[in-house]
Amino acid sequence: MNPLLIQHRLKIAGLVIGLCILGLTFVLSMALGQVQTTIRTVIEAFTNYNPASTEHIIITTTRISRSSIAMVIGASLAVAGALMQALTRNPLASPSIFGINSGALFFVVFATVFLSTNSLLQLMWIAFLGGTIATIMVFFLASLGKDSLSPIKIVLAGAAITAFFSSFTQGLLVIDQQGLEGVLFWLGGSVAGRNLEMLQTILPFIVGAGIVALFLGNSINIFTSGEDIAKGLGQRVLLVKILMSIVIILLAGSSVAVGGSIGFIGLIVPHLVRLLVGIDYRWIIPYCAVCGGILLLLSDVIARLVIIPEEMPIGVMTALIGVPFFISIARRAGRTT
Repeated sequence: MNPLLIQHRLKIAGLVIGLCILGLTFVLSMALGQVQTTIRTVIEAFTNYNPASTEHIIITTTRISRSSIAMVIGASLAVAGALMQALTRNPLASPSIFGINSGALFFVVFATVFLSTNSLLQLMWIAFLGGTIATIMVFFLASLGKDSLSPIKIVLAGAAITAFFSSFTQGLLVIDQQGLEGVLFWLGGSVAGRNLEMLQTILPFIVGAGIVALFLGNSINIFTSGEDIAKGLGQRVLLVKILMSIVIILLAGSSVAVGGSIGFIGLIVPHLVRLLVGIDYRWIIPYCAVCGGILLLLSDVIARLVIIPEEMPIGVMTALIGVPFFISIARRAGRTT
């Protein structure tokens, strides 16, 4: 049998297995927490709902929304991270390099301190707006001068905008320390207290961006071979860069708007996926979506269980997992330069 056909079938099988693991992790996420239940109870909550059961109420009102949001955000951040690393050709790149996290957080703090905004739904849109504006500023700076939108200029512009918004955020919090309480969710990253209405609001953006990302897979393969080669093959490189950037903004911006500053998912998952399927983005993108959902669901479960009856911010859990991995990647990158 053709080796390429065997590899193709193995990757399909791996994706199916990943989806099964994602489904199991999703169910476990609804079963585990401060109130412990079983998988059977989770299934019964949807097939034979008992309004008198506290467990059924918790599962169908709180945990279904929390688990759904964690799965979607994990998938979105992982795909955005893979595209970010392709766009900048930097293995240490992640969505936060676009200034999305810092821009979203600044706008949330500003709205909390000066506009007295407390509604989570309103703050979600404000965060999305802040992340978008920060990214537009990054691209504006990176487009100035020679080598417009080169990977190194995008990275430098992202670092500058991130520092800019972070400093202003710290200044606002010093002025009004009470505002800190209102933005703790965005500072630490969390999917607690979110509802399905928030997920339904961002879902069209995420689904649309995800579909575009899948169709961009082959174009990204050509782009990552080098801009000169891509242009020689007739690719419209600038258009590919713009489309990738829009997808990153929508995926990462929507995720930050709902879950706050959740780091390392966009950094870790693409590297793990490349170990499984290689460098073909037609496979990297769907695998990242599945693995990202699994990783953030597991992180959320551990965050609930590690200090019961309290719970740790999910952003702290992803950082604990991600920092050693980040150091490993940085050391490998250093040895290859």
